Parts: sequence; C-alpha cells; structure tokens
Amino acid sequence: MTCLIIEDQPPAQRILRKYIEDLGTLQLLEVFGDPLKAMAFLEEHPVDLLFLDINLPKLSGIAFLKTLQKKPQVILTTAYSEYALEGYELDVVDYLLKPFSFERFLKSVSKVRRPQMESHSPAAPARKEHFVKIGYEHIRIAFEDILYLAADGDYCEIFLEGKKHLSSESLKKWIELLEGWDFFRIHKSYLVNIHQIDKVSGNTIFLHDGTQLPLGRAYKDDFMGKYLR
Repeated sequence: MTCLIIEDQPPAQRILRKYIEDLGTLQLLEVFGDPLKAMAFLEEHPVDLLFLDINLPKLSGIAFLKTLQKKPQVILTTAYSEYALEGYELDVVDYLLKPFSFERFLKSVSKVRRPQMESHSPAAPARKEHFVKIGYEHIRIAFEDILYLAADGDYCEIFLEGKKHLSSESLKKWIELLEGWDFFRIHKSYLVNIHQIDKVSGNTIFLHDGTQLPLGRAYKDDFMGKYLR
C-alpha cells in the first residue's frame, strides 16, 4: 500500500519514516511539511494511506482533511488528545498520540483496510459498516445492505430492506463515505446502490423491491454512459 507523511516536525518525520521502513509493507511516496504542497501532490498522485499531523502551518490537519474530494484512509498524529473526537467524526482509521511506540504504530496500521487482501474478487470490496446515530443509540449499517439514500434537508434517509433510518449526516457526507462502492447519484436528492436496480425506463429507475426513483436530467447522461452502454 502507498502512503504519504504530512508532518512539519523533522523528528516526527524521522520516526514515521523509520517505522514505515521497519514495517516493510508500506511504500512511502513522499513527505511534506506544507499541507498545501501535499494537496497539490494528491491531485496527481492518489495514495492509499495518509499519516496526517493535526498541527500544521497554514492549514490544520482537520481543515486539510475536510478539503479533500477523494479521501485516502487517514491516521491522524498529534500531541494533543482533545482533537481525537473530531478526528473520528471524520471517519479516520486511527489517532496516534505523540510520542507513540512502534507497537502502537503497528496497531494503527493493522486497522487499515486492504481490499485486495480481504476479497478473492478485486471487483468486490470488503464489507464496510458505519454507525448511524438514531436518538440516543448508534445503529450499525453495512454499506452493501443499503438500497438507496434520500436527502431530507440537512439529514439523510437510509433505506434498507423492510426498514429505513434517518441519519443526521447529509447526503453529501454519505456520498463521501460510499466513495469506491457501487453507488451512483441519480438525482440531487437520491443515491442508489447499483446492485439494487432492476430496470430503467425513461427517467425512472426501478429497484428489485419495486421502489421507483427519478433519474434527474443533470445525472442521466453520466448514468447512461457508465451503466447502459
């Protein structure tokens, strides 16, 4: 797996370089102290994993992460534990509190998803889940079980077989979470699991369970070009 270090402190850079080298399963592409230069690099060179410091010059690691359109997996590093909760809300893999040992580093890297190792078929990503806050509870939802998602103001309705949940996260956030999975935005308000589509007729998409969803004009050409060649 390819990785990138975004860290402005030379001692921390050296430790991460050494741990990555000792591990032997990661390919370090580059080290950046300037998050803006790292941003430009990522536009041309996608990577699997970022080791991202939170306290950076010009732009914090949290702000940097929020600007990325296509997010790699991320392990945050910092000397300040108060940022941990915000980091996890951004769906990071783990949070390394400096100074950290090689054993703690290894534990973090072991959480990184390796789809090519977890599935016999390269087209079938590993099962992934997300906890959705419903009232005072958090409900675990597997991505592959989602039929479709519908925007509801600043919220999002998640439709499963025989039930639905209202997520406090927006449709835009769910589009980011489902990046790399077989979901397609067919309308400004709808995101659909491609495997649940039974047929397409005109501007209507029919799902296996009988649900009918609109195919918006702004999304139709992309959809037809990708799936109905």
